[in-house]
Amino acid sequence: MRLLVTGGAGYVGSVCSTVLLENGHDVVVVDDLSTGNADAVPSGAEFIHADIADVAAEVLGAGSGSPRFDGVLHFGAQSLVGESVEFPEKYWQGNVVTTLALLEAMRLSGTPRLVFSSTAATYGEPEQVPITEDAPTRPTNPYGASKLAIDHAISSYAHAHDLAATSLRYFNVAGAYGGAGENRVVETHLIPLVLQVALGQRERISVFGTDWPTKDGTAIRDYIHVKDLADAHMLALSKATAGSHRIYNLGSGEGFTVREVISSCERITGLPISGADAPRRAGDPAVLIASSARAIDELGWKPEHTDLDEIVADAWEFMRNLGDRAHAARR
Repeated sequence: MRLLVTGGAGYVGSVCSTVLLENGHDVVVVDDLSTGNADAVPSGAEFIHADIADVAAEVLGAGSGSPRFDGVLHFGAQSLVGESVEFPEKYWQGNVVTTLALLEAMRLSGTPRLVFSSTAATYGEPEQVPITEDAPTRPTNPYGASKLAIDHAISSYAHAHDLAATSLRYFNVAGAYGGAGENRVVETHLIPLVLQVALGQRERISVFGTDWPTKDGTAIRDYIHVKDLADAHMLALSKATAGSHRIYNLGSGEGFTVREVISSCERITGLPISGADAPRRAGDPAVLIASSARAIDELGWKPEHTDLDEIVADAWEFMRNLGDRAHAARR
């Protein structure tokens, strides 16, 4: 298939682009590089440096009479929870308005498939775990609310215009694959933050809340390896049905505490990692674990990289290599 990947210079988008190429697809990446890195776009993919909202109609060939692409994988988004609270306009514009422009370009060009990068943040604070797709969606921040609004828009386009659409709601993505990994100016994810301590890039890791009702008092999260995530996108593309919008949660189905993540990072790096206890953050649930039963049953998906040490080891190798390349470039 010939596929358009928005946000393909970012973490998940670049890994998925790599896996698409490995599976024999033709890939065109559009990214404005506001948070992505041009060198993350895999060799073999065509790269267009632009905001997808500005070029969607032209790239997809809206009004041309025949689709230029077999599908779109939409990763491009603003994705910092804290920032979304402070600057909600950036998220409604950058996520919702931009995606509406993409959907309209897909309609006008007849592009038949869409896989959307959604998020567990659409659920907010869960009433029970593991979280299923039938759980109430009550996002607690504009980031999650913007992604939920997009899911609603996709549903309406699928039903009205025969779009074959899938939304994949990720939990905590981690690890690296094919030379691609997390490399962001503003990092908010636990595993790379902890590994930055090991690399000497930060003094310590803050542990937000040590009195949660968990086995060691710290919060529990579900970590999914980025390669397993990419595999789910391949399946979603192949199983999408015209006129239908399916939503799937993606996680390992297993949770790890913050202290367990820190211990894993110490084992893998062989280095002590300093932690500092801090108060709970408002809106943080004690436990977030996904039920991926629907994805397993309907897509035939099976996460294969669920060992925490393996996930951390892949992230560590990428981050060390990234540091070595940056050091060599400065010499």
